[in-house]
Amino acid sequence: MSRIGRKPINIPAGVTVTVDAGVVTVKGPKGTLTQNIHPNMNVAVEGNEILVTRPNDEKENRSLHGLTRTLVHNMVVGVTEGYKKTLEVNGVGYRVQKQGKNLVMNLGYSHQVTVPEIEGITIECPSANSIVVLGTDKQKVGQFAAEIREKRPPEPYKGKGIRYEGEFVRRKEGKAGKGAKK
Repeated sequence: MSRIGRKPINIPAGVTVTVDAGVVTVKGPKGTLTQNIHPNMNVAVEGNEILVTRPNDEKENRSLHGLTRTLVHNMVVGVTEGYKKTLEVNGVGYRVQKQGKNLVMNLGYSHQVTVPEIEGITIECPSANSIVVLGTDKQKVGQFAAEIREKRPPEPYKGKGIRYEGEFVRRKEGKAGKGAKK
């Protein structure tokens, strides 16, 4: 049995979960999320817990069991606490700011890079060198943060670029770092 799939999901106060024809809907204080569930998986709400079960031990069903439970758990956490990704901007002259609903970034290009907020995602800039992406859907938050990072990924020689908070970028020596030929 899947160790993750077997664990029941507790439903916090103020959250309602409905399962209808393979669609799980979770409503909470931060919003509403829906997810289509594979037809082989059974999702049941019993009291203040959600249980995910599988019909048999075929390989595909074993794979889907833990995945389905994790997706439903992420929805419950998203509508109660929400998700957050923090990005750091490093480099001389690199800075970010919020203008209306747009994120405007100076990243060493000849032009400013503008990224608009999308539905379900909010962007904050607590300082000129950090970006905070907030939202209820874990997948959307992670994807949007990855798209921002993609505008100028960290480079290994000087470490300039946009990186996740706590991300380690392995540094390389430049061409002057090699020993002279004899």
